[in-house]
Amino acid sequence: MIDLHAKRLNGPVIRLHPDDNVVVARTECEPGTSIPGENLVTRDKVPAGYKIATQHLRKGDPVLKYQVTIGFAADDIPAGTMLHNHNIEFREFDRDYAIGRDYRPVAMVPAEQRKTFAGIVRPDGRVGTRNYIAIVSSVNCSATVSHAVADWFTPERLAEYPNVDGVAAFTHSTGCGMELSGEPMQLLRRTLGGYMRHANVAGVVVIGLGCERNQIAGLLAEQGLAPGPLLRTLVMQEIGGTRKSIDAGIEAVKAMLPEANKATRSTVSAEHLTVGLQCGGSDGFSSITANPALGNAMDLLVRHGGTAILSETPEIYGVEHTLTRRAASREVGEKLIERIRWWKDVYTPGRDTQINGTVSPGNQTGGLANIFEKSLGASMKGGTGPLMDVLRYAEPVTTKGFVFMDTPGFDPVSATGQVAGGANMIAFTTGRGSMYGAKPVPSIKLATNTPMFRRLEEDMDINCGEILDGTASMEEMGERILDLMLRIASGEKTKSEELGVGKHEFAPWQIGITG
Repeated sequence: MIDLHAKRLNGPVIRLHPDDNVVVARTECEPGTSIPGENLVTRDKVPAGYKIATQHLRKGDPVLKYQVTIGFAADDIPAGTMLHNHNIEFREFDRDYAIGRDYRPVAMVPAEQRKTFAGIVRPDGRVGTRNYIAIVSSVNCSATVSHAVADWFTPERLAEYPNVDGVAAFTHSTGCGMELSGEPMQLLRRTLGGYMRHANVAGVVVIGLGCERNQIAGLLAEQGLAPGPLLRTLVMQEIGGTRKSIDAGIEAVKAMLPEANKATRSTVSAEHLTVGLQCGGSDGFSSITANPALGNAMDLLVRHGGTAILSETPEIYGVEHTLTRRAASREVGEKLIERIRWWKDVYTPGRDTQINGTVSPGNQTGGLANIFEKSLGASMKGGTGPLMDVLRYAEPVTTKGFVFMDTPGFDPVSATGQVAGGANMIAFTTGRGSMYGAKPVPSIKLATNTPMFRRLEEDMDINCGEILDGTASMEEMGERILDLMLRIASGEKTKSEELGVGKHEFAPWQIGITG
């Protein structure tokens, strides 16, 4: 398990573990800067968030951050040298999965003492944090009509339905020109079905063209859904085209609004909060502030009976052994290893993808040398508790506690899978800045550093840079994050909701061949 309590601020740098051979620049360091407590003088100009070698590294020596290997010295590197992808070599190395070795059961808070929020309890007992009517397209050919229906329901037209948060369209770029059966179609239908069944959705209108491969009847049958007063279907070719389909969709929503408006909030246990964890636009501070702080909040949530979904399989690669060691069973650990091997041996060989080493230009500019280093921080979002389950993309999350869902690293695609699986909130950490939103669930954005938070304050919900500034401890920030989540789950709006972000971020994983 990664030790997050060994960090020490030494003037302009942060030492993350006593056994590391790097420190991280807390502020920009000019050449010749003396580092207190490290017997070290910088040889280069080092931007904030970048790494500095604290001892002479010989070519091939492992580079250690949090006592975890994030790469190997590409050449002989003198102490005081800035380390980045120009002098850190990315290559594979053996990891001891030791399934279950570090498993410890969670010390649960007694039910009567658990935190609460004001949730929307559905007739079947599921709990929502928002109350939407969803317009779902079966195929890209009905996307324009779907958005036109949703856009008609402006705040002014919804004013007499105060308990309805909005009408949202969920459209995509596929549904035809694809395999009629098999994993690509199953994955698309699982995703659409997850949104139609979501606790934040009161009613659904499914709109199709008519000749697509993803036929509405097949979609509903496969997902165990049936038309009814709160699940209507429309086929454009049968109704009479674009304009008539828009009108029919509007009328279908109007018929649902009185029933949807009956939803009210009541006090429920925090055990009904399921949070999808995301990080994007990461930087060198992600593993020092926002990600471990979010992990701290998730440890608290899990103790109160809630669920945290870690995802983005390419962004745990290299540190997956820190998760398998906490697996609740051999089956859980082996499911995670199987997913890693599928990505490495089946999905990405020979391709210039993140899991094969190279992170995005923004991540590189933020101080991350390769995927191992990014994964080190990304994995921290899930906290330190036991790994209770591993799921495929968009599978329903039925296990409480800390779980993992196999998704790509692209945030909208990953979050779409989490929401389809049942996440009723998204928590998104960012160092470079992300403007993400995720209807029909609220999305909280956590900044890793104060300068970015101040620059993008209109989009950021909480400043985890206070940990770096010394004005908040990791534990205090974790409590603050969880308290904010419970307020937002109770109806308080996030920054992205205030700005209307989330209208176009629905993005199912396109895993197959288009032909």
